[in-house]
Amino acid sequence: MTFELPGTMDAVLLSGYGGFDKLEYRDDVPVPTPGRGEVLIRVGAAGINNTDINTRIGWYSKSVTADTGEGGADGFEDADPADSSWQGAAIDFPRIQGADCCGRIVAAGSAVDEGRIGQRVIVRNMLRSYVDYRPFECWTLGAECDGAFAQYVKAPSRETYAVHCDWTDAELASIPCAYSTAENMLQRAKLVSGETVLITGASGGVGSAAVQLAKRRGAKIIAVARKSKAAAVRSFGAQQVIDRSENMNDAVGKNRIDVVVDLVAGPQWPQLLEVLRNGGRYACAGAIAGPMVHLDVRTLYLKDLSIFGCTFQEDIVFENLVGYIEKDEIRPLVDRTYPLKDIVSAQKDFLAKQFVGKLVLIPEGR
Repeated sequence: MTFELPGTMDAVLLSGYGGFDKLEYRDDVPVPTPGRGEVLIRVGAAGINNTDINTRIGWYSKSVTADTGEGGADGFEDADPADSSWQGAAIDFPRIQGADCCGRIVAAGSAVDEGRIGQRVIVRNMLRSYVDYRPFECWTLGAECDGAFAQYVKAPSRETYAVHCDWTDAELASIPCAYSTAENMLQRAKLVSGETVLITGASGGVGSAAVQLAKRRGAKIIAVARKSKAAAVRSFGAQQVIDRSENMNDAVGKNRIDVVVDLVAGPQWPQLLEVLRNGGRYACAGAIAGPMVHLDVRTLYLKDLSIFGCTFQEDIVFENLVGYIEKDEIRPLVDRTYPLKDIVSAQKDFLAKQFVGKLVLIPEGR
């Protein structure tokens, strides 16, 4: 199978740290050439994630202490470019962002089986090939290398997974970042059937994924979300939904939760440790309400709590997700899609948080 490839493509270039003006839609970007061990993918859909915005605004810099929403439109003037990526280093600009990719393989580099051409695939967003599979190291698609906010993207063949299902491209593009983050958190915290898990930010991409994946494990799920989204969150697996403005000690009770899956942090963070039972486990992969929290270390050690920071993912995480998809054990929620050229409108809607699940970009002319 062969595909006729153009010389240039449409893509969104991030020109530097800052506001929406740093996102430039271009129609003259060279189509990447896959190198040894890489494949070229014609992008069918690309999901939007917090990490795309965090990277654009420089939020990962330790000089920034505010929540992501505060700088979402204009960026942070005090962000230090030297440590403004999630790895604590500078990013090379221009960069094509986009951690979520679904599409079809249209070309193969050397040392790749050409039989892969034509496969419908998703790409692992936390890439290990480029760091020789060293433990606790990885590149993020769309941060350390160009991502899926384009008509074409290249990726390591060994981290590009064929998927056989009847899902739309937009549904499949909702999986890589959000669902791998959620699956990784549940694996690190070792959530098992019968346990009670509290999930913050439960209406968003990662939160809704965590609810579904916790339900799949047979856990009892208490979700934290806006009251207006409670019905939707219950529909995909939560037994109880508490409003994010409520005091968790009052709504849940102290020492009742086995596992906390947290994507929010912020001012309410101390309550998350208080509702955990003695010996409970806390897993974190985000801080959209603010990265600076107050920790009473006595709560940590007197309750024998375990805390897991969750970024790096073992191979089994993504392999599990492909299995769940093909067994029809999960199904993402796509709230709406946008043409790739409307990325600014899509990110504005993402920051407004008036949706449940995922927002997805669709390249035109694919």
